[in-house]
Amino acid sequence: MTDMPNKQNLRGARVTVIGLGIEGIDLVRFLAAEGARVTVSDMRTADQLQDALNAIADCDATPSLGVNRLEDVIEADAVFVSQGVPSTLPALIAAHERGIPLSSMLQLFLERCPAPVTGITGSSGKTTTTSLTGAMLNASGQDYVVGGNIGVGLLSLLPEITPTTRVVAEMSHSQLERARSSPHVACVTNVTPNHLDRYSWEGYIELKRNIVRHQTSDDIAVLNYDNEISRSFAASTPARVLHTSRFEAIPGDGAVLDNGVLVRVLDGARETVVPRSEVALRGEHNVENLLLATAVASQIGCSAANCADTARTFTGVLHRLEPVATVGGVLWVNDSIATTPERTLAGLRAYTEPLVLLVGGRDKYLPNREMAAGAVRRCRAVIAFGESGDLYADAVREAAREASVDIPIRRVEQVEDAVTAAHSLARAGDVVLFSPAGTSFDRYRNFEERGEAFRVAVRALAQAGGR
Repeated sequence: MTDMPNKQNLRGARVTVIGLGIEGIDLVRFLAAEGARVTVSDMRTADQLQDALNAIADCDATPSLGVNRLEDVIEADAVFVSQGVPSTLPALIAAHERGIPLSSMLQLFLERCPAPVTGITGSSGKTTTTSLTGAMLNASGQDYVVGGNIGVGLLSLLPEITPTTRVVAEMSHSQLERARSSPHVACVTNVTPNHLDRYSWEGYIELKRNIVRHQTSDDIAVLNYDNEISRSFAASTPARVLHTSRFEAIPGDGAVLDNGVLVRVLDGARETVVPRSEVALRGEHNVENLLLATAVASQIGCSAANCADTARTFTGVLHRLEPVATVGGVLWVNDSIATTPERTLAGLRAYTEPLVLLVGGRDKYLPNREMAAGAVRRCRAVIAFGESGDLYADAVREAAREASVDIPIRRVEQVEDAVTAAHSLARAGDVVLFSPAGTSFDRYRNFEERGEAFRVAVRALAQAGGR
C-alpha cells in the first residue's frame, strides 16, 4: 500500500472519500477542515443519502453520487475508503494500479492520535467489551474517549484527546483490512466463522490478525485463551501477551474465572475482582467479555474496584440482549446484534426461562445446525422471518425431527409479523428472544435499524395492553 501524504501535504490535496456512512462523514469533515479538496464518491443517490449529505452540508466537498467513477479516484492525490467498501471495486483496483495512496478513517486516526490507542476486535463481543472498558475508565475518573465501530467517528474525537487521554476504539475486520498500524493495547475477543459471504475463512482470520500484526515489543496484546484462533495470535506479535479464560489457568498475566470468582493477574499477583454471582450481565459469553475488559482496563489505569463496580452495575448495550418490555408476564428481549447462528446460540444459553425465538434476515453462509438444535432444546416455539426465513425454519424442523420433538414453527415475512406471532404463542414467564442469526440487509440498513423496528413493535404491543 502506497504511503499517504503527510499532514502538511493534505492542505490543497485532491482527496476522494469512497462511501458516505458514519466513517465517510467523519472523513469528509476532518479532511475538509484540514483544507483538502474533497470529492465524495458513493453508489447511492442523493435521495438515499439525504441525512448523510445534511451532515456534511457545511463542508467544502463535492458529491459524486450514483456510481463510483474512475476519474474521481485516478485523478486524486489520495483515496480514503470507508469500511465495507469491497477491495474488488474497479475504482480501487485502478487506484492501486496507479500507485495512488489508499487509506481509511482508522489508519488516519492511528497516525494522528496524540495518545496511545487501545483497540478491541473480535467476531462477537467487541462492542460489549469496548463499552465495559469505557465504563471501567469512567469509574476510575480518568480522562477517556470511546469510539470507532461502536458508532462514533474517531476523527471527530481528536480535538478532545490529549497525550494523557485513555483512547478506546472498537475495530471491525473491515476497518482493519486497510490498517498498517496496530494499537498500543490490542484485544481480540474471539475469531469464529463470520462474513463468509464476502471473505474466505483464512482471509477473515488474517484481517483480524492485523490488530496485532504491526505491534512492537513495547505494546500489549490481550487474547481470549478459550478461543483457538485468538490464542494463536500470540505467535504473530512481539508485544507482551496477556490472556483471559473462563476454563483454564493462563500463562502469565490477564484475567480468569476461578471457582466462580473473577480474578485479575498483574505482574504475577492474583487479585479478586468480583464473584460471578454479582455480575449484572446475562450469559456466559458476557463473562468472557467482562474478563477481557478487566484485563484491558487493568493495563490502562483501572483498579480491581473499578472493574468490580462496573461488573455489578453494567446491564448491557442497545440491541445486545436488551430487555425491551414485559407484556403480560412475557419478557421481550432485543438481540438484533446476533447476525450469526453462533451469536444466537449464545443468546439462547443466556436464559433459563422458556423461550420463543425470532430468527431470520439474510444468510451469511454459516453453519446453522448447532443453533437449530439449541432452539429445539430451549424453545417453546420458533418464528422465522425475512429473506432467510425458510432456511432457518427448515433447519429447526430437521433438528426437531432428529430429536423427536414437536415444536411450533411459524414462517412470517416481517419483524412486525414475527412480534404478532410471538405474542400469540408466548405464555407468562416466557422470554421472547429476537436474535436473528442473519444480517439485517434484506430489509434494513443495519442491525440497529432492525432492532429499533422490533422495539417499536413491542412497545406498540405494550401500549395496546398486550391484547
